[in-house]
Amino acid sequence: MSTPLILRDPASARRWTLEHQASARRVALVPTMGALHRGHLALVDVARSHADHVIVSIFVNPTQFNRAEDFDSYPRVIDDDLAICAEHGVDAVYLPAAEAMYPSGFDTRIEPGSIASRWEGEHRAGHFSGVATVVIKLLNACAPDVAVFGAKDLQQLTVIRRTVTDLDLGVDIVAGDTIRESDGLAMSSRNRRLDSVARQRALAIHRGLLAAVACANAGHGPDAIERAARDLIDPAADDVEYVAVVDSATFERSPTMIDGCGYSVIVAAWFGGVRLIDNMALPRSA
Repeated sequence: MSTPLILRDPASARRWTLEHQASARRVALVPTMGALHRGHLALVDVARSHADHVIVSIFVNPTQFNRAEDFDSYPRVIDDDLAICAEHGVDAVYLPAAEAMYPSGFDTRIEPGSIASRWEGEHRAGHFSGVATVVIKLLNACAPDVAVFGAKDLQQLTVIRRTVTDLDLGVDIVAGDTIRESDGLAMSSRNRRLDSVARQRALAIHRGLLAAVACANAGHGPDAIERAARDLIDPAADDVEYVAVVDSATFERSPTMIDGCGYSVIVAAWFGGVRLIDNMALPRSA
C-alpha cells in the first residue's frame, strides 16, 4: 500500500498530470466531496480502467449548496478518506483549501443551460452553477484525459457532459454505475446522517424505482409509472420534491414515451432531515 501524493493547489496538480502525460500516460480524475464509500471506489476502478494514473479530488464545494446548514453538516472525514485512497491504490489526491479554489477577488461563475433549470435546478437555486464552476476549475487544475462521475447524480452528470462539450474542454466524461447497499439504498455520503428509522424508511425510494420499472415493462406510460413509484415513496418520506419520468438526454418530463429513446425515472425526497436523490433507467421498448 503506497501513500498517494497530496496536491494542494492548481499549479502542483497540473504539473503532476503534465509530467505523466509527457510520458504518454493517461490520467483520470475522480471528483468527490469526500466521505468516501464503496460507490466512490467503484468510480476509482472505472477511472483506472481508462487511464494509467488516478487522481481523486476532495473538496466540499460551498457554492453548490443552497442551504447553509446542509453545507455545515456535510460529513468531513479527511483522515479516513486519505487512508481509503491509499488502500485503493489512488496515485494522487487533490486536496485544495477553499482559498486555493476561490481566492480573494474570485468573481466568475459558469451558468449551464436548460438542462440545469429543471428538477434539481428548481429545488436548489444556484446548485448547478456551483457544480459547473467547481468542475471546470477541477478539470483545469488537474488537466485529466478522463473524468469519472457517478450515475446516481444523473442530472449532474448530464449537465457536466453538456458543459464540457459546449466549452470544448476535450476531456472524456465517463459514467460509473450507481452502487447500492445490499438492501437497495443508493450509496451516498449523506447516508451517514440517516438515523436507523429514517434509513429504513428511505428504502422506499428503491422499492418505488423498481415499481416504476415494472410498470414501464408492462407497457404503461409516464403518468402510471410515476404513480407506481409515488405509491411507495410518498407514505414513507417526510417530503417528496419530485418523482418524474424524463428524457435522459434533456431532462424534460415526457408525457409520452417514444420507442427507442432513453428515459429515466428520477426522485428527490427527504427522510429524517436528509435529502436523498436516486434514479433508474427505464426499459427501451424498441
